[in-house]
Amino acid sequence: MSERISSRQNALVKRFRGVARGEYPGLMLLDGDHLLREAIHSGIRIEAVVFADRIGDTELMHSVARSGADTFTVSESVLSAISPVRQPSGVAALAVKPELSLDDVLAKKPALVVMLSEVQDPGNVGAVIRAAEGCGATGVVCCDATADPYGWKALRGSMGSAFRLPVAVKQSLENGIAAARARGLRVFATAARDGTPLPDCDLREPAAILFGSEGRGLPDAVADDADARLTIPMQGPVESFNVAVAAALVLYEAARQRRRS
Repeated sequence: MSERISSRQNALVKRFRGVARGEYPGLMLLDGDHLLREAIHSGIRIEAVVFADRIGDTELMHSVARSGADTFTVSESVLSAISPVRQPSGVAALAVKPELSLDDVLAKKPALVVMLSEVQDPGNVGAVIRAAEGCGATGVVCCDATADPYGWKALRGSMGSAFRLPVAVKQSLENGIAAARARGLRVFATAARDGTPLPDCDLREPAAILFGSEGRGLPDAVADDADARLTIPMQGPVESFNVAVAAALVLYEAARQRRRS
């Protein structure tokens, strides 16, 4: 039987709010039955799940109970206090974040690793991770001031990919590049201009591809230190793509080349 929560001042409600604000570094908030199912299937440990009264008795509720997580039912008013989204789906959960090291992300071969530096929009981070999984990348490294890939907005963008693809967080770009080179990866720095056109880059070899912030891209010093600069050809007057779009294009080209090699 699920316990019912009727007060917005309940301790669990406050815990959900705190996780949404990033006050519990080891926990993440999942909004929606899709993310919850993906987390369960990926072996993520679920701490607690709340279901709106309107959801009723479902197989998902029983799956959650079998996983050992605590389950609760709540009114729409309480759910609106629990969920950070404007229109809550009716299901929200607290789960334990995966903890992966840089070595974990770089371990799989042949490596195709994405490194993000100062990508501050969580939606972009989530979209990059989803594109990375869809295009066969072997991992993602979130460096410097990059948004938390396990924040609720990023998780909604990655739609479960962050549970399946190795993702390392809170790394320095300098350490990430050094670790990649130590494993024999070629380092590509994406640049809006003056780089090797994407179709002419050989992405079949083990590679780490660097993407910078939405506004500034990568610092010149980082781009200059890379093994090669990579530029996506585009028609003017457009000068650059959104970082998530750019990542999808580059990774798709890498996947295309690797399928033909």
